[in-house]
Amino acid sequence: MVIWILLGIVLILFFYLWVIPRIAVHEMTRMKQSTYDRCLDILEEYGIYTRETFEQMEHEEILLSSHDRLNLHGRYIEHDPASNRVALIVHGYTAALPWSCQFVSMFKQQGFNILLIDQRRHGRSDGQHTTFGFHEKYDIQAWVDWIVQRKGEDCIIGLHGQSLGGGTVLEYSAIHRPQVRFIVADCPYSDLTKLMRHQIAKYYLPAWPTMKLMNRLLKQQAGFCMEDVSPIEVIKTCKLPILFIHGKDDVFVPTWMSEELHAAKPAPSELLLIDRAAHAVSYCKNPKKYEAAVHQFIDKYLGTQQPSSVAQLGQL
Repeated sequence: MVIWILLGIVLILFFYLWVIPRIAVHEMTRMKQSTYDRCLDILEEYGIYTRETFEQMEHEEILLSSHDRLNLHGRYIEHDPASNRVALIVHGYTAALPWSCQFVSMFKQQGFNILLIDQRRHGRSDGQHTTFGFHEKYDIQAWVDWIVQRKGEDCIIGLHGQSLGGGTVLEYSAIHRPQVRFIVADCPYSDLTKLMRHQIAKYYLPAWPTMKLMNRLLKQQAGFCMEDVSPIEVIKTCKLPILFIHGKDDVFVPTWMSEELHAAKPAPSELLLIDRAAHAVSYCKNPKKYEAAVHQFIDKYLGTQQPSSVAQLGQL
């Protein structure tokens, strides 16, 4: 009887100390990504974007190399060649470039050309692990440099990031180029350690030693620790205007994370909360309110810009 009890204890310890941390780190950094088709299917289910629009969209396929020699993929959409405004839109965890298409029209109305990207390890970009902005912020730097090279030193760049993308662009704000003029952060996490602690608590797992073991595996497998990613610390010295957007029913990245980011960010900082919106679907649930807030934010900090005659002809 004693032997069976001891065996049971050993199995429980094995499960908690070996199995759970490895599953958690895999789900955190290597979860299966959505395909382009799946992203478009979901957008069509919400009725906010169509596959036909995506397939007919005129664009340039862009490939560049990351700082650690990964191939990164993006699509550039130049609605108005005369405009020096470019919106760089960054998707969330397990999504891909087509998911960001829901925001294209919103920025086009403000005179922006659009750069959509596949984050590392997503879509058609290379990579083995997601690092929540630790490496991804340098990918954003590479994309920003591409925009500057394409549109010139006097270009105006706005960043929009959702979930993982939101955390990434906030992390990037610490090293941003002067051409970057604002950030829209949709359902971002404020701190990776807090986020993982929140996720672990949902499954009634003990924070200790789970978090410590996860951190050890993250360092071994992906080259970073949770403490390396803390957007809330980065933005405390950020001077860029930031609009935080979050769904009030988000339990994956809890709403209070945007609230504490907004509270920590020196002015200018604005916050929009969307009723009945779960994670990463604020625009899907209330596109009019979302667009109105973003347009007002852009007009406030950049001023209005009318589409050029070339762009107007293209719309006829």
